[in-house]
This record gives sequence, C-alpha cells and structure tokens, in this order.
Amino acid sequence: MLYNSVSLVMLTIVMTTVLSKTSAQEKSASQEVEAATERLIQAMLKPTAAALNQLASDKLSYGHSSGAVETKEQFVLTLLSGASVFEEIQLSDQTVDVQENTAIVRHVLSAKTNDPGKGPADIRIGIMLIWVKSDGSWQLFARQAFKL
Repeated sequence: MLYNSVSLVMLTIVMTTVLSKTSAQEKSASQEVEAATERLIQAMLKPTAAALNQLASDKLSYGHSSGAVETKEQFVLTLLSGASVFEEIQLSDQTVDVQENTAIVRHVLSAKTNDPGKGPADIRIGIMLIWVKSDGSWQLFARQAFKL
C-alpha cells in the first residue's frame, strides 16, 4: 500500500514537471511568434529589403482580401516600390497557436493606407498568418486576409 502511494506521488511530480516544461516552451514559442508578427508590422510601416527578406519565407504565399495572391518577391517589391503604403497599423483580437515549428496567428488589422492613385483609406480586415520556424527563426510562410 505504501509502495503504491509513493509511486502515485512520484508519478504526479514527474507529470507536473513535464507539463510545466511543455507549457513554458509553448509560451516562449508564442512570444517569439508575437515578436515576429510585430517585426512584420514594423517592416510594413517602414519597409526595407533586409527586414522583409528576413521575415518572409522564400515560399511565401501572401493573400489579399481582394483575392490577389503574391509571391515573396511580389510582396517585397510592392512595399519597397511604394505601390502599397501603410501609414498606421493596429492589431486587435490576436490569437497565437503553436505546434512544434508551425504557428497560426489570427487578428484584426486596422490600418490607414495611402496607396498611389487611390489616396488615403481606412481598412479593417481579418488576417491569418502561418509562421514556420526555420534555422532558429520564424518566417512568414502564408498570409490570408479576408473582409470582415
């Protein structure tokens, strides 16, 4: 009887330790993805080739709420050329789910844009981002915007 009680206590301690470690790792990964998402927003506001190329996967699929889909090269060029200009971006209702080396981020993006030929505009769209951890850093693999 004593042996069973000791075994149960030991099992409880081991499981608590394992679950605590897993929870801490998930929290750390979520924080890394949130930081990568913030770097993406900053790179969209003040685009540089270095920042955008570092954040985006070579296989990026960047979907707009209009249905247009861009490759990494198109996404980077659109921002660097000034064809798409973000003056302000705010995120709300963000969730982050991480499983191993893949993360899904969902949020509402509210922004002020000033694209050439279109003039100033306020937008509010839903966003889903897929991040993949590669060589120790999170890269944007896919993005899909949708109308709210």
